Amino acid sequence: MRVWSDLKKLLTGGGLLLLSMAACVACTPAFHRTDAAVMPASLKSSHFSAKDQAVLPVRRWLPENGQIKAVIVAVHGFNDYSNFFDSAGRYLSQRGIACYAYDQRGFGFAPGWGLWAGADAYGDDLTDFSREVRKHHPDVPLYVLGESMGGAVVIASMTSWNPPDADGVILVAPAVWGRKTMPWYQSRLLSVATAVMPELRLTGEGLRIMPSDNIDMLRKFSRDPKVIKATRIDTISGLTDLMDAALDRAGDIKFPAMVLYGEKDQLIPKEPMTMMLEKMPPGTQVRIYPQGYHMLLRDLHADIPLADILAWIERRQPLNSTMH
Repeated sequence: MRVWSDLKKLLTGGGLLLLSMAACVACTPAFHRTDAAVMPASLKSSHFSAKDQAVLPVRRWLPENGQIKAVIVAVHGFNDYSNFFDSAGRYLSQRGIACYAYDQRGFGFAPGWGLWAGADAYGDDLTDFSREVRKHHPDVPLYVLGESMGGAVVIASMTSWNPPDADGVILVAPAVWGRKTMPWYQSRLLSVATAVMPELRLTGEGLRIMPSDNIDMLRKFSRDPKVIKATRIDTISGLTDLMDAALDRAGDIKFPAMVLYGEKDQLIPKEPMTMMLEKMPPGTQVRIYPQGYHMLLRDLHADIPLADILAWIERRQPLNSTMH
């Protein structure tokens, strides 16, 4: 979650210093390398084996009575990991929705911790993972849910040449803060910083940004050792590229879609969110929560958006609406 604080800190402080270094020899950004496909992807009890043999830990929340109405594949946000869906997964599984979440490359317990794997790798993993989950639940609808960066991954993947086998998408505060909505000097500063000091890590400390009103949850979140606290600049650059793609391609989604956004979201500005919503296909259901923050599914009133998600899945009829 601190990536947004990191990015704001980078773009608002230290600009003259970084720009003065533009004449330095450029460094090479580091990426978590993904190997060539050597085997079919497979879903095990505790992990997902990708085609390049990368092992991505998996969490699942299944209805205790075995009666499943639908399945959700949940994709976490930046610097977070699959644990983000724990309370939501328990809520939905108690109501007949089977939920799966995995740690994306570079996050949580997945390989390459702290390094960016690239939009293609994240999209391919989502496609392959969803296909494997579908094999376990072939007779019920499957939805992909993305929170924050996960929402950008979902948009990019669903509009790629090889989209996940899904019946719809749920975007929770999707990360679409692309360069189009940044002042030119901010975008330039990010490019320069990525070139001259890609390994520099920022923490975002000192910026008063409130990602949720659930203080107990935020304290646990800040103490979780698998939540990344200091973010590499080249990783922030990779995220920004992904957000650019998500904003550009939001209008290409061909699946039923639901978008949830909190008016108190201090991390994803309203301007790019409005641009994205204007591009979304007709029939997209939009829910705006006046008291909602960025971490909608972990806010104190998370039961409200979760109930809306459940109702949308049960209806399976995308309708335009705004909650006030």
